[in-house]
Amino acid sequence: MENMFKVLKREEVSAKNQQVFDQLKKVFGFIPNLYSAFAYSENALEAYINLKNSKTSLTKKEVEAATLVVSQVNNCVYCLSAHTVVAKLNGFTEEQTLELRKGFASFDKKLDALVKLAKQLSAERHPGDGTLVTDFFEAGYSKENLIDLIVQIGDRTISNIVHAVTQVPNEYPLAKSID
Repeated sequence: MENMFKVLKREEVSAKNQQVFDQLKKVFGFIPNLYSAFAYSENALEAYINLKNSKTSLTKKEVEAATLVVSQVNNCVYCLSAHTVVAKLNGFTEEQTLELRKGFASFDKKLDALVKLAKQLSAERHPGDGTLVTDFFEAGYSKENLIDLIVQIGDRTISNIVHAVTQVPNEYPLAKSID
């Protein structure tokens, strides 16, 4: 597949997206390449940022754990690389990020239930026989947490697909392989 998507500069995007770029630059200090891909659309960048920044009942660590396993299921090197960095900033070790990507968390029973369910839902788009949902609730999660996890899976799946299609360059340290 020929890459038809280049990393857009601020002056190449709409006035609306220029404002979003300005906000992103304040947050990150730069415009992540994947957000540039969203800026090919007049509305997608803002819509995605709104989804990404929406409130959730999940902790930052829970969000990053789900992000890592979903990005692994979807084989998105860009998101795995970016979110390995973010996960470490949120207290995970390199070894823990690799384990989360494999779909379990031996170091945290509650997080283990979340990651196993996120992997199942991401890979199969179905809860299977329901055991993982039961385990999720028994680990102490609520129905609100379940819906927020599903939204997080959707968020990550969107970005994973955008990268798969656009193939914008990864500007983050390459995530280790988990062969």
